[in-house]
Amino acid sequence: MQVRFYATFRSLAGTRQLDLPLPPGCTARQAVEEIVTRIPALRPHWLDEDGRMHAHVYALLNGAEVSTLPDGWNTPLQPEDSLDFFPPVAGG
Repeated sequence: MQVRFYATFRSLAGTRQLDLPLPPGCTARQAVEEIVTRIPALRPHWLDEDGRMHAHVYALLNGAEVSTLPDGWNTPLQPEDSLDFFPPVAGG
C-alpha cells in the first residue's frame, strides 16, 4: 500500500510517501496505527488521547474521503490501495 503525506504532515513524517506492507484484512484504522508506530511524530497530530482520529485530519483512500466510506476507518484495504493524508488548511 502506498501512503502519501501532504503539507505539514510531510514535514512531520520526514518523507513524501511510505510503502506500507499490510497483512490481509487490514483496515484503514489499523494502517493508521502502523503509520504512527513507524512515525511517532504524527501521533499527536492524528490521534486524540483515546486513540481516535482527529476530525480535522483529511484522509483519502483511493481518492475517496475515508470518513464518508460505508465502513469508514474500518474499511478493509488492498495492497494496491493508496492512502493520502492532508492537514487542516486555513486561508483567506
